[in-house]
This record gives sequence, C-alpha cells and structure tokens, in this order.
Amino acid sequence: MSTKPQKRKSVLLRLILLLFSVYIIGSLGNLQIELINSRKELESLTAEQTEKSIKVNELVTLLDNGTEADFIEKAARERLGYVYADEQVYIDLSGN
Repeated sequence: MSTKPQKRKSVLLRLILLLFSVYIIGSLGNLQIELINSRKELESLTAEQTEKSIKVNELVTLLDNGTEADFIEKAARERLGYVYADEQVYIDLSGN
C-alpha cells in the first residue's frame, strides 16, 4: 500500500510540472510577440527620426544659403500648398 500514495504524488507532481511548463511556454510566446511589436515600433520611430533629420538639414541649408524670401516661398508652397496664379501643380499619388 505504500506505492499508491507515492504513485499519486508522482502523478500530481507531473501534472503540476506540465501545467507550469504550459504557463512558461505561453508567457515566452507573449514576450516574443511583444518583442516583435516593439521592434516594429522602433523601426517606425527610427524612420520618422530620419525623415525629420533630413527636413531639419534642408531647412538649415536653406537658411544658410538662401534668402529669407526664398525660405518664405518654399515654406508657403510646402506647408500651406500655395501656388502662383498661372502655375499648374501635379501631385504624385503613386506613394513613392
């Protein structure tokens, strides 16, 4: 009769270890998904930072090399969409 309680303990221990293993695997899966999402967000933010750095460099170059009138004209065209009365503007919708 001493084998039955020991066998029950063994089965119970195995069940507990199995449940713990499933929990750990699930937790690692969730962490992996979170890591992937964080890397995508990092890539997006890095690309955004690069774009902003390029814009800042363009503005600094314009300020250094251009006149104030050139700067104002470029800002009005790019930010506000202003054009000359006799000018035709074509917008590239291809996304490139």
